[in-house]
Amino acid sequence: MRKLGHLPALLAVGSFVTATTCLAVTGLASAAEHEIQMLNKGKGGIMVFEPAFLEIAPGDTVHFRAVDKGHNAASIDRMMPKGAASWKGGLSKDVTVSLDVEGVYGARCVPHYPMGMVALIVVGDPSANLKAAREVEHRGKAKQRMAELLDRLD
Repeated sequence: MRKLGHLPALLAVGSFVTATTCLAVTGLASAAEHEIQMLNKGKGGIMVFEPAFLEIAPGDTVHFRAVDKGHNAASIDRMMPKGAASWKGGLSKDVTVSLDVEGVYGARCVPHYPMGMVALIVVGDPSANLKAAREVEHRGKAKQRMAELLDRLD
């Protein structure tokens, strides 16, 4: 009769490594990409992001697609959670951002910001910076549009 020795322990370790690897791969595969279009005219009026309100999971990416020329997508100062990286895409250029930190993120089209071209992205739990985001003052039509987007969190 042959002795098994360390074989059961090795099988257990091998099973654990396989399960851990599968979970890690599954976690990577679950990150999603969302699209926000930059438009001259849409359901929300003129000079809009569609959708203007987006709820996503941490680690997801958002692709701002320049459907109409003359727009860009940039983060709004003080409307991002601590530790999150800001972004600013080029004019008439697509930009993709990965959002890993939970909280609310404000986005704007720099040339059309006073006309109200803003978006709100909620990553996981918005409470991380919701109070600070509500305190940011916006100008022009952006003030009304951002207030409407923030009200959706109530």
